Amino acid sequence: MKKAEQEQYRRHLSLNGFGAENQLKLKNASVLVVGAGGLGCSALQYLASAGIGKIGIIDDDRVEISNLQRQVLFNHADQGCSKSEVAARKLAKMNPFIEIQAFDYRLNKENVLSLLKDFHLVIDGTDNFSSRYLINDACVMLDKPLIHGSIHQFEGMISVFNFNSGPTYRCLFPEQPDPSSIPSCAEAGVLGVLPGVIGCWQALEAIKVITGLGEPLCGKILLYNALTQKSRTVSIKTIPENRKIKELPDPIVNCQNTNPKCGITDISEHDLNRMMLEDKDLQILDVREDWERQEVLICPSTHLPLGYIVEENKEMILKSVNPAENLVVYCKAGIRSKMACQTLQKVGFSKLFNLSNGMDGWMDEFPELTNQ
Repeated sequence: MKKAEQEQYRRHLSLNGFGAENQLKLKNASVLVVGAGGLGCSALQYLASAGIGKIGIIDDDRVEISNLQRQVLFNHADQGCSKSEVAARKLAKMNPFIEIQAFDYRLNKENVLSLLKDFHLVIDGTDNFSSRYLINDACVMLDKPLIHGSIHQFEGMISVFNFNSGPTYRCLFPEQPDPSSIPSCAEAGVLGVLPGVIGCWQALEAIKVITGLGEPLCGKILLYNALTQKSRTVSIKTIPENRKIKELPDPIVNCQNTNPKCGITDISEHDLNRMMLEDKDLQILDVREDWERQEVLICPSTHLPLGYIVEENKEMILKSVNPAENLVVYCKAGIRSKMACQTLQKVGFSKLFNLSNGMDGWMDEFPELTNQ
């Protein structure tokens, strides 16, 4: 190490049981972080500060103002910019002695193996099950350790998968669930500090795996509750069959406009804006609660809370909206509106459009068209 590097890592070098040998292990290691969200932002800062020699960041998302509550690498000036590129630029200022690569595209079945093969281990900071299974299976095929973290509202979990012949993610969750049955952070909410806590632990587990220090969470899951400040560790068994993966999984996605049998089309904020300009008979249905609508709404729109949209209320629904015309349904973040569309389809609606990012996405893109 150069003299300047030794100065930066002085506290590691003087740490009994760590020293220069383990610092050099970090310098010679490479880590890929998938997702530069709440988990990734936290993990990335400590990986860079610790001196991981090569860090990859893959994320095709752009910074939004709603990210700033928990994604601590970003600020208001970064809105609309690539998360991976902004993160790489800021981390380079924290540590000029490491290599940082930004991949501004989405990880998928076609590129995952070629990307992962150049890194020693992977940190999963994604927020959807299709990505988690894809990352897990690729790590198994390439024999890469996987540091998993996930969060929900006030709780989080962390584990080390595919390490030293230990369990994989599929030993915990064998099959992918239906994505529509799992609320996203946007829909369910998340305490802003929580991904910081779990992300720090992910960085810690990566350092332990690389250096051989301590006992990584292999074969164990750490569960954490932010409200009680209590954590517990449970053991999981290795299922040998889950280490015999030969091909990558296809993603399980919600019903999209790529499936003509569905009859429900997911649309963006820009799609809705175009439809409002082109279709004078367009119907827009708000399925949020009364208090949500009092705070902000898309105008003009009809209001029926999700609880009223059941098959038994077919007559009332038909008095509010016309099944012969295009109908856009929205909620806060696209989950309740998709559920409403599925029910509306059962009572005879076929021209259904789900605003996939909901009111949150509309406000970010078209604040001037929002009634507050």
